[in-house]
This record gives sequence, C-alpha cells and structure tokens, in this order.
Amino acid sequence: MDKYIPSNAAWVREQVELYESTNGAQGTTLRDSGLPVVIVTHRGRRTGAIRKTPLMRAVDGSNYILVASMGGAPDNPSWYYNLVTNPDVEIRDKADVQVMKVREVSDPAEKKRLWDIAVEAFPPYVEYQDRTDRAIPVFLAEPVGA
Repeated sequence: MDKYIPSNAAWVREQVELYESTNGAQGTTLRDSGLPVVIVTHRGRRTGAIRKTPLMRAVDGSNYILVASMGGAPDNPSWYYNLVTNPDVEIRDKADVQVMKVREVSDPAEKKRLWDIAVEAFPPYVEYQDRTDRAIPVFLAEPVGA
C-alpha cells in the first residue's frame, strides 16, 4: 500500500480524518461555513506519497471543478503541481468515492464557464482572484471511463 502523508496544516488533517472516518457524514463543509467540500486524493509529485486535500465542491454535471486559489496567495498551492504531474485522482463527495482524471482548463471560454460555476458555489473566489496577480488555475475532474 502506498504511504499516506497527512497535511502539515492541522485543520486539513483533522477535516480529512473526520470526513473519511464518518464516511462523509461529518466534516463535509469548510470550517463550519456550511459550504460543501470534497476530499481530493492525489499523489505527491516529489514523494510519490498519497496526499489528501479538502477543496470546495463545485460540480458541472458528473464532473468536479477544482480551483487552485490558495486564498489569493501569490503562488499556486502545492497540490496544483501534484495534479499537473499526475492527473489521476480520487474524489470523495460524502460517501461517494470516484476515480477521476483531471486536466487544467486552458480554453478561455471553457475556463470562464467553469469559473462562474465555481464562484456560484464559493463566492470568495472573486475576491481571491482580485487579491493576486496570477490567473487562478482551474481543473476539471472527469470520471475515468466515462
């Protein structure tokens, strides 16, 4: 079995543990905001280890939209580079777990459409984009074999 390396951030470790230990019955919102999250399981680009990241739940049909905002920080989050290196992920949405493949969205029209859906799910993304000079990356996670 591949090694799992929990996040250095205590709140991330605790949320992932609660979410998974209750099979998605608890820990499914961002820090008690009421806004839903999913758990994205991915592989570390340098370690090859399993990493788990709670991200806002934004859906487009059977696909998930993953936004690498990091709160509008000047740099991309570390998980962004993991997904670019290895696009095979698992997404847990409450009790539903799916194997998916991600791709970074580069087409401007597709990115805007997906960005608008993500902003509807989590309005602070607008403020995050205003806070940074980088264009916040957007990934689309699609079911494998669909």
